[in-house]
Amino acid sequence: MHLEFLLEEFRKIPDKDAIVWNNRVYSYDSIRGHFENLKKLFVLDYGIKQGNVAALKGDFSPACIAALLALTEMNCIIVPLNFKSQEDLKSKIEISEAEFVIEINAEEKTVVQRTNTKAANNKFEILKSKNHPGLILFSSGTTGIPKAALHDFTLLLEKFKTKRKAFRTINFLMFDHWGGLNTMFGTLSNGGTIISLNDRTPDNVCGMIEKYKAQLLPVSPTFLNLLLISEAYKRYDLNSLEVISYGTEPMPESTLKKLASIFPSVKLQQTYGLIEIGVMSTKSKSNNSLWVKLGGDGFETRVRNNMLEIKSRSSIICYLNYPSQFTNDGWFMTGDEVETDGEYFRILGRKTDLINVGGEKVYPAEVESVIKELEGVAEARVYGESNPITGSIVCVDICVSEEVDKHELKNKIKKHCINKLQRYKVPAKIKFTESIGMTNRFKKKTN
Repeated sequence: MHLEFLLEEFRKIPDKDAIVWNNRVYSYDSIRGHFENLKKLFVLDYGIKQGNVAALKGDFSPACIAALLALTEMNCIIVPLNFKSQEDLKSKIEISEAEFVIEINAEEKTVVQRTNTKAANNKFEILKSKNHPGLILFSSGTTGIPKAALHDFTLLLEKFKTKRKAFRTINFLMFDHWGGLNTMFGTLSNGGTIISLNDRTPDNVCGMIEKYKAQLLPVSPTFLNLLLISEAYKRYDLNSLEVISYGTEPMPESTLKKLASIFPSVKLQQTYGLIEIGVMSTKSKSNNSLWVKLGGDGFETRVRNNMLEIKSRSSIICYLNYPSQFTNDGWFMTGDEVETDGEYFRILGRKTDLINVGGEKVYPAEVESVIKELEGVAEARVYGESNPITGSIVCVDICVSEEVDKHELKNKIKKHCINKLQRYKVPAKIKFTESIGMTNRFKKKTN
């Protein structure tokens, strides 16, 4: 039984709060009951068996979490999905060769549909031969077809057997995102409480922190910037917060410094994880520093040509629809360029995001951070534009937080960047926009 360590924890604390969903609290015993009932339902009523590929649509509700656990214990290959566009869902169901689609709706009703697909990918046989559950995760790229990464789920679950502190946790990241699932398993395996959200606006998140005394808030830098702009933190009692963790995209240093000033008693912790390897243990140099130690049990790191590579015991079996990004000796090429200082890394950003200006490298996150130091700038998105002389020029879209003289602000941005950055990093074009979009995972959309 791959989840015995988790179920044993549930049995020890049957009456403790496990999940807050729709402002109702569910105990560990109720989750275990859901788990047992759904396991019988899936087998007896629908004939789901070991090795079947099952897409699971839902969120961090009691029934959906119980369904995930049941399918794991049944040694199925699980495809967690959230309620995005039907076209997007259809594509992912096809890529994963899902044989069943299980939907847990907002009323906690379970609907199971059998597809006409017979899963035929020979990599699934690796899991079937071991009687292991699988997990298929999709990348969160905003362009093109997402990568489908196939995991041996038992390897990802291994880390949760080590006991850690139990937190009352806001489960902010999505159900189809390993960051969200990692938070869920980390909370439940230690007897903590998951506080689920049906509205991820700053005011609602802060309201849930206040109401349920949340201690841990794992979010994206884009959400934290929205929190600062909205000033929702001023309208609620957030004294229960102990840790704010951030990852999934670069954090502007200017945003981090503002957060450290506003939340002096809260630990600000950078996280690092990828669908190909899982989430690594991290230790930030300080609350307002972007330098971080990466590693932990089961992970090794190395840097080649300034690019971070990672070897992990929980690495994927393969992509279902994309060539391997692993070296012949098993290191995953992250695509992230880094600086090093002893044991610490500073992640500069994806190599694919850099702007080449006359042979010089510009990382958008650095320029965005400098611009966001100025009052009146709510958000900035830096990108490259082709240029016949230099190859590319630096451009920026600006969203203002208040009524400002845009001509005056444009001049301020130019002067501030000239004072803070090397000349080739200074934006050649500055445009104002009403909003800068973000993905459904609360990451800033790139151009």
